[in-house]
Amino acid sequence: MSSFDLRLSTLRAAYLNGTMTPRKLIGELLAKAAALNPEFHLFIHLLSEAEIAPYLEWLDTQDVESLPLYGIPFAIKDNIDLAGIPTTAACPAFSYTPAESATLVAQLIALGAVPLGKTNLDQFATGLNGTRSPYGKCRNSVHPEYPSGGSSAGSALAVALGVASFALGTDTAGSGRVPAGLNNLVGLKATKGLLSTAGVVPACRTLDCVTYFTATAREASELLALTAHADPRDAYSRRNPQWNDARAFGNLTRFRFGVPSKLEFAGCAESPALFAKARAMLEAAGGEAVEIDFAPFVEAANLLYQGPWVAERYTVAGELIEANEEAVLPVIRDVLAKAPGATAVELFRAQYRLQALKVTCDAALESVDFVLTPTYPRPVTLAELERDPIGPNSLLGYYTNFMNLLDYAAVATPTAFMKNGLPWGVTVFGRAFTDQYLLSVADTLQRMSGVECVGGNAPDASNGRAAANDRIRVAVCGAHMQGLPLNRDLLRRGARLVEATQTAPHYRLSALAATPDGTRRPGMWRVPDGGAAIAVEVWEMPSLELGSFIATIPSPLGLGKVELADRTWVTGFVCEPYGVESAVDISEFGGWRAWLASERK
Repeated sequence: MSSFDLRLSTLRAAYLNGTMTPRKLIGELLAKAAALNPEFHLFIHLLSEAEIAPYLEWLDTQDVESLPLYGIPFAIKDNIDLAGIPTTAACPAFSYTPAESATLVAQLIALGAVPLGKTNLDQFATGLNGTRSPYGKCRNSVHPEYPSGGSSAGSALAVALGVASFALGTDTAGSGRVPAGLNNLVGLKATKGLLSTAGVVPACRTLDCVTYFTATAREASELLALTAHADPRDAYSRRNPQWNDARAFGNLTRFRFGVPSKLEFAGCAESPALFAKARAMLEAAGGEAVEIDFAPFVEAANLLYQGPWVAERYTVAGELIEANEEAVLPVIRDVLAKAPGATAVELFRAQYRLQALKVTCDAALESVDFVLTPTYPRPVTLAELERDPIGPNSLLGYYTNFMNLLDYAAVATPTAFMKNGLPWGVTVFGRAFTDQYLLSVADTLQRMSGVECVGGNAPDASNGRAAANDRIRVAVCGAHMQGLPLNRDLLRRGARLVEATQTAPHYRLSALAATPDGTRRPGMWRVPDGGAAIAVEVWEMPSLELGSFIATIPSPLGLGKVELADRTWVTGFVCEPYGVESAVDISEFGGWRAWLASERK
């Protein structure tokens, strides 16, 4: 095993076959981190031998197979609590030592993961570049003239430099996606409330998310599935719906994705072509690109710092600034300067505008499965940030700042390297609770791009399942088809037509007796031989509407699995055998519409 290959699957195999032990690995990683820290400033606090001993001693009493994250090393952004270790939020005067760990940290430790230490960040998680810390500026893991990205700077570096298998960051405005994009990592900003924020120093408590940095999308999917649980300690916690569990991660099948009709690259010579290549990969994977108006998303993004939400950040650092302004970095004070003057009237007006923008943006997302954007318009250099700490930092948030305000899920994923060696990538985002589907998109992009993940390895092979999101596809063969009497039951539930196609040639179709209201319906059933291909339409509806739709279906009809002509299986209308015993077999017509036409002659 390469010392740099810290992927979950690789370490699990090494522990199972006895070629590595947690004690040996953790010792090597702590030494490596200590050697890297003077140059990269990735850790604020590395655990000492005495501090890490209890975790290793507990693992000595456990079986490898009993813990899904047995011996997996991880790093924690230093605005997230680890029991007994100071939390600083990159501000020494703010430091406190928590008695208990953040809920998510405790979850990971109980699953067998081993914390290595607390990582550096832009002070109070206010920044997207990684240079706003009294504990040192964080440079890029690949190119010394560029920043690491922030605010989760040290967490991204811990994974990118081969010190940790994964790391926890936070993301209010892009802090988990920008550093991922700059360091060849996957950065998962899950749906708000999906990962507990109990034990996290707030930036904007109503918007904050804890994030995962991983080498691959598959690992982020596994970690999310293990830890996405409602938490009574977190008032903003939300339950993960079943359509967004581990089974939703898989291969993409026929999909539509949005792309901004007007893209901002801030003069970057390489990014337009790199983005076009990423778009082409998704089209080659079976996707249909749909241009959307991105202006409402940009306007929403501007509200985060130009509007009254900056006052929410002040609720954390404001008291310290008022008592001792020198305790807070000048650039952070400048960002928060207008916060004390924000009024409730301004806040409500901004909320009204945000809600109007959300209606518009949600409508754009209704017709697509996700949206593809660059992670940032262009990379900025350390020299640019030195000259102007605000402008270049704001540029990095162009494609990220709106995400939590609009309640979307997002994943940053690497897809290329620029000519100077700097990693480059895209972000996919979509409706809340489509996290596993977005990770499936990221996985597809990682594998198609051919870019090696951190550690010099290709992503693991596909698992063979079909990816799923918050929509379910239903094959209809009769009165629910477009233009027919019961199609209204689909339209009322926000369904859209995906395609008109046929079943595999294994079905029979009968005309059932009319219902009391005079509606004619077909019954379709699968046969072992003598079948035919039957015309069907595939519709897609929100999963939340499926239950009420099922309630409208009378006996002997029901929903089962139907094989389509392309050999894929979808949920679809089937008929119980007793229903066709006295019905008229109309299979020779090849479909319900053709039979109806024959009846009208």
